[in-house]
Amino acid sequence: MKALIILLFPFYLIAQSPVQQARKEYEVKNFDKSISILEDYIKTYPKNSEAIELLGDAYGKLKQWEDAKKQYKLLSEKNPKNANYHYKYGGVLGMMALENKLKAIGLIDDIKTEFRTAAELDPNHIDVRWALVEFYMELPGIFGGSMDTAVRYANELEEISKVDGYLAKGFIYEKDGNEKLAETFYKKAKKIGGSKTCFEKLAEFYDHEKRYGDAINVYLDAAKKFQTNDYLFKAGEISAKNKISLLVGLDSLKTYIDNFSDKNQYSIGWAHYLLAQVYRGMGQKTDAMGHISVAIQIHPEEQSFQKEKALIQKL
Repeated sequence: MKALIILLFPFYLIAQSPVQQARKEYEVKNFDKSISILEDYIKTYPKNSEAIELLGDAYGKLKQWEDAKKQYKLLSEKNPKNANYHYKYGGVLGMMALENKLKAIGLIDDIKTEFRTAAELDPNHIDVRWALVEFYMELPGIFGGSMDTAVRYANELEEISKVDGYLAKGFIYEKDGNEKLAETFYKKAKKIGGSKTCFEKLAEFYDHEKRYGDAINVYLDAAKKFQTNDYLFKAGEISAKNKISLLVGLDSLKTYIDNFSDKNQYSIGWAHYLLAQVYRGMGQKTDAMGHISVAIQIHPEEQSFQKEKALIQKL
């Protein structure tokens, strides 16, 4: 049996379709390789929607918006009842508008049309309703931006997913400057959802509002609930940058370093840099200098570390 498997294995590799090969390259972020495979394949099979969509996705990852646009436009025209194709087409037009303000005015109507079409085709499409909420909140009123319209789509989100609806309303009221309502909805999302995203959105909101102590507490709660070391880094970062709750920041960063692994998002060198800032804030020059020296040893090219060292030397 083993011999038979060995004999057949090369044929299995040959039998893999180019689209499957391209998807594997895409999943490991070899987007150029994925594009190369798909472009050759589509020359022979120009009607393969899966290949065209994946090609558009790969172009998008490389921010090649014009090329991505061509793929999604083709798909949405050939498949007018497919909500996701309209959503992706509208999304890439939105990215083009963000990068080129001169083109943005001419793209607004098309973005609206594609997003609305996707929403009408799929009453349960969460991503497109999020896109509409953000679009109408970011768009100036003179071009059709509208908080009322954003709230309408947030209400639709709430019908599909209460957590998404609450997060969307938190976003809307934060953008509108209504701190009280924004906090209310972010807290509601955290209470009923309890996901990492819910904790992060509430913590980020507090950070933006300069309620640093509240932000630290949310990150500490998240670290405990999810056993996630990165949240301790975030708590320590807020403490260090804003010279608040320094003992909490000290403990958070030391624990982050003690439990550090390759799975963590933030470099251990940056953790030492933040510890140096905390110790400087506490007036402890020797400890601050020790940690900034470690940070510089790990990242000798980082100019902000050298600036921190100069500040410590002035203590």
